[in-house]
Amino acid sequence: MLHELRIKDFAIIDELVLTLAPGFLVMTGETGAGKSIIVDAVNLLLGERSDSSFVRAGADRAVIEGIFNVPAALRDELNAYLQAEGLEGDSPDDVLLTREVRTNGRSQSRVNGVACNLAVYREVGGMLVDIHGQGEHLSLLKPAQHLYLLDRYARLEDERLAVRDLVRQLDQVQAEIQSLLTDEAALARRVDMLQYQIQEIEAANLRPEEEDELRQERNRLVNAEKIAELATEAQFALLGEAGETSAVDLLGQVAILLDKLAKLDPLVEENAQLAEELSVQADELSRTIRQYREEIEYDPRRLDDIEERIEVLTRLQRKYGGSIPAVLAFAEKARAELEAITHGEERLAELREQEERLLHEIGAKAAALSQKRQRAAKELDAAIVRELGDLKMKDARFEVQIAHHDDPDGCYVGERRLAFNATGIDQVEFFMAANLGEPLRPLVKVASGGETARIMLALKSVLSYADQVPTLIFDEIDQGIGGRIGAVVGHKLWGLSDHHQVLVVTHLAQLAGFGDAHYKVSKHVLNNRTVTRVEHLSDQGRVDELAEMLGAETSSARQSAYDILMLARRTKEGRRLEIV
Repeated sequence: MLHELRIKDFAIIDELVLTLAPGFLVMTGETGAGKSIIVDAVNLLLGERSDSSFVRAGADRAVIEGIFNVPAALRDELNAYLQAEGLEGDSPDDVLLTREVRTNGRSQSRVNGVACNLAVYREVGGMLVDIHGQGEHLSLLKPAQHLYLLDRYARLEDERLAVRDLVRQLDQVQAEIQSLLTDEAALARRVDMLQYQIQEIEAANLRPEEEDELRQERNRLVNAEKIAELATEAQFALLGEAGETSAVDLLGQVAILLDKLAKLDPLVEENAQLAEELSVQADELSRTIRQYREEIEYDPRRLDDIEERIEVLTRLQRKYGGSIPAVLAFAEKARAELEAITHGEERLAELREQEERLLHEIGAKAAALSQKRQRAAKELDAAIVRELGDLKMKDARFEVQIAHHDDPDGCYVGERRLAFNATGIDQVEFFMAANLGEPLRPLVKVASGGETARIMLALKSVLSYADQVPTLIFDEIDQGIGGRIGAVVGHKLWGLSDHHQVLVVTHLAQLAGFGDAHYKVSKHVLNNRTVTRVEHLSDQGRVDELAEMLGAETSSARQSAYDILMLARRTKEGRRLEIV
């Protein structure tokens, strides 16, 4: 759950530290006090796109931090992911998320103090918090989202991903088939080009190490005169002029003398051995230099040959790659492509077989997935109807309809060929009749604003029991809902806190009465600047706040506020909720 939220220099919030309890938490306050700003901060904390306008005027950056206590049910999965990404913290029980936004628009995301890319950061945030904002009312009205909601309820994401993987394989096969069926003249031109490229590279008879060898040899030939001069000087230094004592002779004499000395004093033995080795090495060095000097010869013809060969290598590298290995790799790839085109009919037959096999596999998996969806749809229908009944829509009917469409190029399902995509063969849409006697119609055509909010709440209530996400945040889920059923909505949301930490931003006093903890958001002026403050209300403070939410500060309003709290308390203690 979200244990502590720290917000600094974000919008009109200068600095805010909010410690949150488990259970059902409500946040209230006048319009414009900053409730939505706090939700915006949490959205940013979870990886939403940043904007420099978030930074409080006069500050250079905004910083949002969240300390999360990880429940046991999520601990293994989350910590395995963090470990794989190198983001594990000091304790497996806690996770620290930090988001920083600067005035230049740049942002930084950190998990347990370690910077990471935004995709990984969002993945971690998505495991910890699920925010249901006002915009989700609209998402519920988009049929394209209904399949994913059904799969989420039935926990069929893995089966859907298995179908998606097969469809991706099929896409690759069909793309190659299409490539082989392109214009024959274009293929002929491509064959000519490939043959020319392969022949040009093969004719060069390349070796990966050849260029370095040639450049070294060219360097020796260009500098042959200087090399010969230096080698001669080195040779004379070792062997000396005729009739002179050479360095090699001197080292030999030193070795003889030290050997005699070692016989008189064993302490000189190592030095005598060293002198002997130096004498031998000097002699070998003199022979090597003499041989090297004799091989040095300026050969203009050989130099021309080398320059021509280097030019060939340079031209091939310019055309086919930046190195000899790259040119050889290009030739290998060209041979493979030429082989594929030359044996196009054989390859096409192979691809057709793969296509048919994949269409049957997709059909089998998609059909199995469809059967699970249909069973889950009936369960979801009943669960949503029960929830709607509790939300004072007892005559409402709800149905998840699943349709299939024939397609001559579709996957094989029994005797039929059905249209499909990466999600399978099902077209899923939610239908509803809000009132008794009305026919079922698409949800988008029948639900009013208040009904949409209640359907969303019913759906979220059903789905949330299956979720492992520890914290749920509802931003004005009561939009379009009146006080008459506010207590029912509050009771429903409070029920979710058996399995989650639930934070609700609300304007309904009847809903707020069910909070296990109540936070009031208000604006104040400090040093001629508007700032947002959050207060954790006491029991008396809750009575005052609920009375204000009811629109009056009279004694009767305070009594009504007190009654709301008492009614919620009795309901949570297990007594029957009665609303007139």
